[in-house]
Amino acid sequence: MSERSQDLLTKLGFRFGTNGPHAARTMMLDDLQVLLAAVPQEAPESDYAYQVKELNVLGKPTKKARELAYRHLVTLYGLDPQLPLFRMFRRLWAADSQAQPVLALTLAIARDPLLAGTQDFILSKHEGQHVSREDLEVLLSQSHPDRFSPASLKSFAQNVNGTWTFAGYLSGRNRKTRTQPVITPANVAMCLFMGHLQGMSGQRLFTSSWCSLLPGSEQDLETLANAAYHRGLIVFLNAGGVKEVRFPDGLTTAEEHIRQELTHEL
Repeated sequence: MSERSQDLLTKLGFRFGTNGPHAARTMMLDDLQVLLAAVPQEAPESDYAYQVKELNVLGKPTKKARELAYRHLVTLYGLDPQLPLFRMFRRLWAADSQAQPVLALTLAIARDPLLAGTQDFILSKHEGQHVSREDLEVLLSQSHPDRFSPASLKSFAQNVNGTWTFAGYLSGRNRKTRTQPVITPANVAMCLFMGHLQGMSGQRLFTSSWCSLLPGSEQDLETLANAAYHRGLIVFLNAGGVKEVRFPDGLTTAEEHIRQELTHEL
């Protein structure tokens, strides 16, 4: 991906680079749920900071712990309604509580390159297959040669495994097994929106890497997309095999111009 494309996607809420919170944390699902319950959907970024740093809504023991938790949450999720990705995320988060674990994972993948690098590995495992921490450590060491010490690799792998477990793709405490997560129309809407921001449209939206996160056939995804349409989450039209997906009020005029630029860049 070109530097120009990355710059445009960053304006929409994506994040790039080589570092991410999963070197030290999981996706912090429990903290995220507490924080979003305390902050109204349309609140500005400053309200999230105030809740975590000043009111200590997350119950952290020290000021440093509060600041560190906030920094990780911002990196993972943006916490800024000026970012289209986070704005849509909050809208869908409120629409369906069952969708929340996979919604959080999806946004975290868009913003943590370390987590994103493990997606293909996890999705390649079939249901019921053992997923060892050691195999993940090998993957991480190959992807980031000479970057992590053995202790750091173990911690990193445990954090990644924890995130995929919280999202429902793995189960088990010590021995991890591949499972299928709970998927709802809100999850399909979010994954379609991710592809939309990257300049995709029509059929390509349903075959993007984002939709690969969602188990089931393409027909299953279309059924969920249709359900999302009837719940007012998206506009989905499918006539004669020609698909059209729209997101009313999903982007401002300026943001739509950025998306249009991306259709030529990507």
